[in-house]
Amino acid sequence: MTFHEDLAKGLSIEKLVLDIYRKECPCATIVNAYKGYDIWLPEENYGIEVKYDPKSNETGNVVIEIEMNGKPSGLMTTTAKYWVFYDDELFMQISTRNIIKCIFLNKLVYTEFTGKSDKAPKKAFLVKKEILYKYGEPI
Repeated sequence: MTFHEDLAKGLSIEKLVLDIYRKECPCATIVNAYKGYDIWLPEENYGIEVKYDPKSNETGNVVIEIEMNGKPSGLMTTTAKYWVFYDDELFMQISTRNIIKCIFLNKLVYTEFTGKSDKAPKKAFLVKKEILYKYGEPI
């Protein structure tokens, strides 16, 4: 996939997640201009980060980015209360706090790699789905 195809797919996944949350929070909205989260729930006063990771079905790992282009990103810059991971099969909601807890309690170490559509290397944790998903709940 090209960068633009990835972006379009990511936006379509955000819309799916938005539709799920709008059942309880009808004012929920996608926030494209803010890097702290993807969806804002005004009724609850918090944001949701959406991560689409279908490759995790092949690798068994979920990518949790912490740095890109030498700058903090992902987990290091989020202000979201929850992250929703989608792998084409399951929507899994995990609090940001529990993601950090998972990383520390399981003594995970980040790795550095360049993704297929990336122009520069990133630093990220590759977390086994079976471990990470114990810290969340399906939605």
